Amino acid sequence: MTTADPACTDQTPSAARGGPVGITLARVARAHRIAMGRRLRDLGLYPGQELMMMRLWDCGAVRQSELIQSLGLDPSTVTKMLQRLEQCGYVRRSPDPADRRAVLVETTERGQALRAGVERAWADLEESSLAGLDPAGRAELARLLGLVAENLREEADEAGGCAPLNC
Repeated sequence: MTTADPACTDQTPSAARGGPVGITLARVARAHRIAMGRRLRDLGLYPGQELMMMRLWDCGAVRQSELIQSLGLDPSTVTKMLQRLEQCGYVRRSPDPADRRAVLVETTERGQALRAGVERAWADLEESSLAGLDPAGRAELARLLGLVAENLREEADEAGGCAPLNC
């Protein structure tokens, strides 16, 4: 009978043992994306699309290039997301009257109607994610994660991107 290698039964991969917080953040981010994906499915959205819609709800019509920059995503990723959202009738793209080479993106009435559902999904996931934390613990977690995000922002900026929703 063979025994399992301890490295294969441990939750933390051996190569990540120098970064226990990092591996935990990666796991939390993955689990959050999966849980949000389940909630968004009922709205006809995929994870990440709601962040684009949030930007459009807050900013109104915006140039596609500015949307790409503000989301911190690859242009081809944003283009594909916009194509899907446009096919569903949630956004419309049109030439920018100020610069016909640029494309304006805006939500449609159907896209505006998604807002309440997205807000409910985020609030529901927040409650589910933070169950067991009192208000002080929630505030401290938000503060600490904000500090981590700020620490990583400089590195993200150097890589030519920016932290999503913070540009």
